[in-house]
Amino acid sequence: MLEMQNKEETSSKHILIVDDDDSVIEFLKMYISNEGFNVEIAYDGVNALEKIKIKKPDLIILDAMLPRKSGYELVKSLQISFELKKIPIVVITGHTRDQEFKRMFLFESNVKEFLLKPVQPDILVMHIHKLLNTKPKYEKIAEEKSSEFKKNFEG
Repeated sequence: MLEMQNKEETSSKHILIVDDDDSVIEFLKMYISNEGFNVEIAYDGVNALEKIKIKKPDLIILDAMLPRKSGYELVKSLQISFELKKIPIVVITGHTRDQEFKRMFLFESNVKEFLLKPVQPDILVMHIHKLLNTKPKYEKIAEEKSSEFKKNFEG
């Protein structure tokens, strides 16, 4: 019963991936969807803001460098709205050497993580589960197996 509630909780979570690179989007979408999350995508900051206003996601994975509206501009735009500024954001970027760039993002209250590309999908998924308070797929499977074992052992 408890396992089912956790599964429903995960499948009820909506994540918006914002990146201008098709291969990054498809890779992240596949990996995150496989965990049971609902995934939507946007290819630039303007499109992302439109989607966020229509259907408020539970979490945003945001490339720092985007066309039409940068990742930082999008972060600042979300802070204008009381509801939208509560959405946790995980920033991903290829800017590896610029510590000031990283600090600029991390000083923003809605930015919860800052990860470097290429993103390790297991690390990203771990952060998503932590931020959304959901259970990773491997834990659900382990619980199901444990429950099955106990049933067989006891009965």
